[in-house]
Amino acid sequence: MNRRNAMAITATAGIVPGLLANATPDPGSLRQSIVAWCWRNYGPKWTLAEVCQAARDSGCVSVELIPPEEWTTLKKYGLVCAIATNNTGWAKGFNNPAILEEVRSKTTKAIEDAALAGIGSVIGFVGSKYVKPGNPKSGIIARDEGYKHCVKELKAMAKVAEKHKVTLCIEHLNSRDDSHPMKGHPEYMGDNLDEVEALIKEVGSPRIKILFDIYHVQIMHGDLLRRIRSLGECIGHVHTAGNPGRGELDASQEIQYKPVMQALWDAGYRAFIGHEFLPTKPALNGLIQAVTTCAISG
Repeated sequence: MNRRNAMAITATAGIVPGLLANATPDPGSLRQSIVAWCWRNYGPKWTLAEVCQAARDSGCVSVELIPPEEWTTLKKYGLVCAIATNNTGWAKGFNNPAILEEVRSKTTKAIEDAALAGIGSVIGFVGSKYVKPGNPKSGIIARDEGYKHCVKELKAMAKVAEKHKVTLCIEHLNSRDDSHPMKGHPEYMGDNLDEVEALIKEVGSPRIKILFDIYHVQIMHGDLLRRIRSLGECIGHVHTAGNPGRGELDASQEIQYKPVMQALWDAGYRAFIGHEFLPTKPALNGLIQAVTTCAISG
C-alpha cells in the first residue's frame, strides 16, 4: 500500500457508519460499487483495504460480495456492502436436489447475516447442469426438472427473504465463453434470461429478483435496452463488464454503457451498479473510467 493510501486509512479509521445498503440515494444518480474479487484475485491483486480505498477514490460507495468477517473493514472507509455472498459459488444452485441441503442452509444463513448487518441483498444461483458440479460424468440434470426444483426451493426461500426484508438476487450467467473460468460458465443451467425471468415470475415474491449482469446478458442475448424495459422491477441488482473479454468499460468493447444506464434509470431501477470486470490497465484508472461512464443525471 502506498503512502497516500496509508494516510487515507489513518484518516478514516474513526468513521464507523452502519452497513445499511438501503440508505437514501442521491435522487439524480445510481449508486456504484466494486465487486471485490476482480481486483483481489486478478490485475493488481489488491488487499481489501486497497479495494476500499479505490472505491473511495473512484466515487463508489460500496464493496460487494465479501464474507461477513470482512464487513467491518468497510466501516472504516464509510462504505456499504451492496450485495452479500451466499457462500456456495455459482455452480451450486437451487436446481440440484443432490446439494439442496447445503444450498438451503448457506443461503438462509447469508440472508440472516445480511439482515443483521443491514445489507439489503444476497446473491443466489440456478446452478450447474451436472449432478456433481464440475464433473460431466456424474450426469446431467434435465433442464425442465432443474427449473422445477428452482421454483419450489425459491418459493420456500422467499419466505425467509420476506421475513428478514432481504432480496435474493438470482444471477444469469453466460455459457458461451469457455476461454477463461471467470469469463463464462459452460455448465451453468441459468444461461437463458427468459427462463430465469419465467421462474422468478412463477415464484412471485418481491424478495426474489434477477441479478442482471450486463456482460453476461450481452453475450447470451443482446437487446439490452429492450430487456431492461421488459424486466423492470424483476431486476434486483446489476453488474458491469466490457464485452468481449470482461475488461474495462472502454471504447475497445461493444456495449454502449451510457444508454444502458439511462434505460435502467428510466425503468425505475434505484439499486446499485456493481463493477465486475477484470482489470487489464492501471486498475484505478479503469475503475474511475467505469464510474464516470455509468454516471447519469436523473
